[in-house]
Amino acid sequence: MPAAPATLGNRELVQHSAKHDGTLYRNFSILYDPEVYASRWVAYPLNEFYTSGNSGFKTFQEDPDVEGAQTNTWSGSYGVSYSGVNYPNTVYARGHQIPAGDRTISELREQTYYATNMTPQIQDGFNGSIWSNLETNLRNIVGKDTLYIVTGPVYQKVGGNEDVTTIVNTRDGKTLPVANYYYKVVLKVKWSGETVTSAKAIGFWYPHTDYPKGTPFNGNSTYTFIQSIDQIEEWTGLDFFVNLPDDIEKAIEEDKTVTWDTFKNF
Repeated sequence: MPAAPATLGNRELVQHSAKHDGTLYRNFSILYDPEVYASRWVAYPLNEFYTSGNSGFKTFQEDPDVEGAQTNTWSGSYGVSYSGVNYPNTVYARGHQIPAGDRTISELREQTYYATNMTPQIQDGFNGSIWSNLETNLRNIVGKDTLYIVTGPVYQKVGGNEDVTTIVNTRDGKTLPVANYYYKVVLKVKWSGETVTSAKAIGFWYPHTDYPKGTPFNGNSTYTFIQSIDQIEEWTGLDFFVNLPDDIEKAIEEDKTVTWDTFKNF
């Protein structure tokens, strides 16, 4: 997970875990910000264990482990339409940060439907298309390796002055911002015993907009979304993968040559 800020303020750092067949498993961690009714980041591991079940659990619910105010996503979506160029009749969907598809074991999947894991995302031109394609491609490269993933919404870049759209959730009348960007940073490591010997990381930065239907994940157009870890750290103000040895962390964060192919084949 990223380094926690020195002062959390009203933000809550929460580790979600769940028991499966009598064993307690780490699920995902969040930094929840009640001022925006969303988690600033969600960090989680992904390997073949987490997708080894067959659960279709799909019940949105309040997060019982968070004391801060939550917006009602358990009675339905936000109830707000989005007027876009490509999808004039789309809506803001309850966009998962850790996707439910990354957890097919019932006890773990259930927690992905917590309100604290949701943000308002353009459905047809983003959440249900290009963003979903990224999530699917990450799942498709998971074998015996573990991917370490951090994802989150960004309203303004550090030092930026972007306009931020707000919507009013018709379920409870709460006003919440809509992210201008979403990112994922993804890490693979190689081990010798309990020592990390090498690593590779890739970063994805997506403006949250209405992408044309069929915008591909694989192909030249996708590579414009790949950014170095250093660049995403600069834009977000976060420090990722802080538990790596310093030399390995520095190398992967500064790597501007990584491509999807070099990452997936690492």
